[in-house]
Amino acid sequence: MPARLRSTRSLPDGTPLHNRLLAALPRADYERILPYVRMGRVTVGDTLQAHRARIKDVYFPNGGVFSITNEMRNGRLVEVATVGREGMLGVGVFFGDRNGIGRTFQQVPNGTLPSMAVARFIKETAIAGPFRDVVGIYAQANLLQVMQCTACNALHNVTQRCCRWLLQTGDRVDEDSFLLKQEFLAVMLGVYRPTVTIVLRALQREGLITSHYGRISILKRKRLEAASCECYGVIRDHFVRLGL
Repeated sequence: MPARLRSTRSLPDGTPLHNRLLAALPRADYERILPYVRMGRVTVGDTLQAHRARIKDVYFPNGGVFSITNEMRNGRLVEVATVGREGMLGVGVFFGDRNGIGRTFQQVPNGTLPSMAVARFIKETAIAGPFRDVVGIYAQANLLQVMQCTACNALHNVTQRCCRWLLQTGDRVDEDSFLLKQEFLAVMLGVYRPTVTIVLRALQREGLITSHYGRISILKRKRLEAASCECYGVIRDHFVRLGL
């Protein structure tokens, strides 16, 4: 999703604020919750929230891309949601569920990771006002995204879905070049790694991307959009319509 809100605010460690949920708050509300925001960093692949484990913190990504996955009985992982600076991790807590719905981890590094203790988050969102409102809007946008991705995974081929995913990642990190392991991309697409290698090589031959030592660069964005399915634009428009 392309950036829609440009914030001049800073996080507690002085880092410029990029998370759109926090940036959407009126200044008074942002300054009120800022003392409860903690700053941290995460290593790619580390689990932030585990399946069925009690959630202790919710997160507001200030950059990077995070994946929420489900694990099948045979041990394979499949992505059920992707989150970047447009959203938060642990939105189920907003609906009263304090257990993780799947394994959540960072797949693309970029920026710090603000967090808030669940007890404080519940207290703040129990109060009628802008913070509860913006979290509610994101919850709606996230549901629409999950619904569209479910249809996408059922109806569109792996190349189209890969193009969509690369475009969304570029939007989330606001760059056309980013680090991304092929094994993570395989999880995102629900395929085996050799399939990812075949798809990326085909996109390289067409001059749309380059992929080298874990870094993917988008070279021809318009052509990559044309090779993607309709879902990239649909999901992007959902977030724009809702102000995220």
